[in-house]
Amino acid sequence: MPVELTDNKFNSEVLEAEGVVLVDFWAPWCGPCRMVGPIVDKLAQTYAGKAKIAKLNVDENPYTASQFQIMSIPTMMIFKDGELVDQWVGAMPEQAIVERLERQLSVTA
Repeated sequence: MPVELTDNKFNSEVLEAEGVVLVDFWAPWCGPCRMVGPIVDKLAQTYAGKAKIAKLNVDENPYTASQFQIMSIPTMMIFKDGELVDQWVGAMPEQAIVERLERQLSVTA
């Protein structure tokens, strides 16, 4: 299962984390978010031990959503060693997300 992020845990789980972290900014009322949700759940299992996969409910955590200027959801962000390295807005097929994640995992620091 993905890590459930909160405003309080975002810094320690994402910005202070080593390695690659994929964050799904979502809300329960968002149709496209519900389509991406099962993909994110699957990625959490597939990438266990290789990358952290996390979700942040923007309705319950408005501070973090505003810090990253989340205007549309789903928004996905990939962080590497606490630095934002990739982001996109909108639902994407699983393979497209995997390709972006793999690109960051294959880049050496």
